[in-house]
Parts: sequence; structure tokens; C-alpha cells
Amino acid sequence: MRIDVLTLFPRMFDNFLEETIVGRAVREGIVAINIIDFRVFSDNKHMKVDDTPFGGGAGMVLRVQPVVDALRSIEGYEDALKIIMTPQGDVLKQEMMADYKERDHLIILCGHYEGFDERIRPYFDLEVSIGDYVLTGGEIASMVLMDGVVRLLPDALNKEESHINDSFQDGLLEHPHYTRPRSYDGMDVPEVLFSGHHKRIEEWRHEESLKRTKKRRKDLYDAYMKEHGKEA
Repeated sequence: MRIDVLTLFPRMFDNFLEETIVGRAVREGIVAINIIDFRVFSDNKHMKVDDTPFGGGAGMVLRVQPVVDALRSIEGYEDALKIIMTPQGDVLKQEMMADYKERDHLIILCGHYEGFDERIRPYFDLEVSIGDYVLTGGEIASMVLMDGVVRLLPDALNKEESHINDSFQDGLLEHPHYTRPRSYDGMDVPEVLFSGHHKRIEEWRHEESLKRTKKRRKDLYDAYMKEHGKEA
């Protein structure tokens, strides 16, 4: 997979591309991630990429020219899945990232300032948000999307890091986890986890997932029960 990121702050991605699972996936050639500073594509002699909004109002608006010229500089951009990170987009879900991982090429635009010129939108396929709140820019949001997609790629995770039982993978929140010590501050690890009985352990984990989802995300619980033909 190839991912190109259009940003005004390329240095924000330095540690992201060196550390954690994403960095390892880059080093192992599982994914190629290119960070593109679209400021250098500005036709303004001062490299300005924003301007005041027509009609007045607070803040500055991202200009269409630098963004589109940067986009067109990317080889194969026409066939890539092109995504704008914006609070106005569809809220990112696990199934969306599972869909994106099937694509060979993603291009992600990190917005900034008060907003972006509306004429940027037609050049992109999707608009994605990571939640109902506003950040100073789209860089952090783009990292969230990339992290979620890259970890789903084949061989990105070790067997010990498998995403199969992740929260939302089957529509439920993940079951509780325990490790040493067996007892701590009066809290004991459930006995079933020492039984060696794999079927009983899986049944316990599933029941705990159901309980946790019902308590914390009733919307997910109701949807899961409906999908499986059970009463909530």
C-alpha cells in the first residue's frame, strides 16, 4: 500500500513514521508513506496558502491552487482513494478502515485554518472525521486514520498483536485482559483463565464482551443482538 499525505506541517509526522507499528511497517516495506508539504506548490511569492474569506468573516481559508497542484503532482492520483480529514466528514469507524486497507493507494489531505475553499472538495472522494470535535488541523486526525488502516495490513502485526479480537472487530467491545500477578490489591484474575479449557475461556470472553458492550455502548449491543436474531 502507498499513502500520500498533503500537509503544511510535515515535521509532525517524523516520530509517527519512526516509532510503533506504523514505523515498523514502513521499514519492512509493508506500506510506503510519503509526506508532502503543499506549501511549496503555492504560486504566491511569499508561499502563502491561505487568504481571507470572500464575504467577510473570521479566520483564514485554505486556497484551492496549492492543494490541487500538490495533488496533481502525485503519480497515479487519479486512481487513488482521496480523503479529506474534516469535522464535516463521516465519523471514522472500524469497518471504514477495513475497507480502506483494500486500496492500493490513499491520498489524505490535512486541512487547516478556518476551513478550505469549497472548490477543493470536487477533487477528493471522501471526507472523514475522527469525532464530533474540532482540532487545529488535520494532521493528528490523519495519523489516527493511517494507524488504524496500517495495523490491518497483512504482516503489519505480529501474531501476538493480532487485531482479530479488537474492539469493534465483531461489533462488540473487547473482553477484559489479565496478566501477572494472579492477585493484586485484593483483585483476583478469573479462575476460568487458568482452566486450560479453550472453549470455556472463549465462551467467558464472549460473555464479558457482551456485558461490557451493553454497559458502555448500548447502541452497539442492540445492533449486535438484532443482527444475530437475539433479544437485547
